Amino acid sequence: MMFVPGNNPGMMTDAHLYGADSLMFDLEDSVKLTEKDSARFLVYNALTTIDYGQVEKVVRVNPLNTEFGKADIEAMVKAGVNIIRLPKSETPQDVIEVDNYITECEKKYGIEVGSTGMMAAIESALGIINAYAIATASKRLIGIALGAEDYVADLKTSRTISGVELFAARSQLLIASRAAGIAAIDTVFSDVNNEEDFRKEVQLIKDLGFDGKSVLNPRQIGPVIEIFTPTQKEIEYAERVIAALKEAESKGLGVVSLNGKMIDKPVVIRAERTLELAEAAGIYRRA
Repeated sequence: MMFVPGNNPGMMTDAHLYGADSLMFDLEDSVKLTEKDSARFLVYNALTTIDYGQVEKVVRVNPLNTEFGKADIEAMVKAGVNIIRLPKSETPQDVIEVDNYITECEKKYGIEVGSTGMMAAIESALGIINAYAIATASKRLIGIALGAEDYVADLKTSRTISGVELFAARSQLLIASRAAGIAAIDTVFSDVNNEEDFRKEVQLIKDLGFDGKSVLNPRQIGPVIEIFTPTQKEIEYAERVIAALKEAESKGLGVVSLNGKMIDKPVVIRAERTLELAEAAGIYRRA
């Protein structure tokens, strides 16, 4: 998910050409107060005039309790955005209030109610404590995301290369998203020139179980896709697991084995996940 400042028309024009799965147009932190209205206008026009193809379109709006929040949501719903991203979500009520206003806007513009998705960004200690309640507050929610900078400031510490200060938040957010059945998206790595440590962080969040990572620069897209894409060896093993399962089922067997080893349900689930990622990366197609 690549961040695109809402006040940068140049980036909006070609952002979809770099290979990101999702574009997040930002109307919040990256836009000065004096540019909020013009940024909203720019993003609205980009969404309604530029063909972004199959790339997911997300807009991070200003909080509903600000003077810009409602105008942001109404304009983006009218523009047909795929997902509204809520900043600084701390309680289920934050999600419910935005959900209700999106519904109002969908009805106003004749858009199917419920068709606009939502994502909640969790950026504080209170938000992490309430992560599961937030994740289950609306059927519109397709995922929750970690916003590290505000979270770390709230904890009265600072970002480190190791990411030790984020480990508890990442774990809690991931567990909440899995329990709710929605996606978990990791925070940005702000030093775009430090590819070595960026790769380490991407590998860490993949190993934890995250579905993807937010990025700030097109140069960061490639490493994320590379690390999340299964290797040919992993794909072949997953295929063998699924084939063994199908063979056992066809014979009415309750026990599945592969090369003399028992294959239980968690192994099958991981194999399915591997093939899903390979399909999403465009390197595999099921027969």
